[in-house]
Amino acid sequence: MTPEQVRMARAATGLGVRDLGEAAGVSFTSVSRFETGKSGLHHATAEAIRKALEARGIQFLEDGQVAAGPGVALKGAAE
Repeated sequence: MTPEQVRMARAATGLGVRDLGEAAGVSFTSVSRFETGKSGLHHATAEAIRKALEARGIQFLEDGQVAAGPGVALKGAAE
């Protein structure tokens, strides 16, 4: 999961940094610092963020699944 993917996922779900932090049970500063590249994430924090976004319908796409590199998709958006 990259910082860009988290930003894209938040945009797709309409979540703010504080909203995502609350949903994931982590500090919003952890989300913000990761998204801006100022710090990485501990494994448990990354998993909590991923699970919170996936619960809102986000699917993380790895490099090779899309031409432009890693990305996200909102499940059901194209259905």
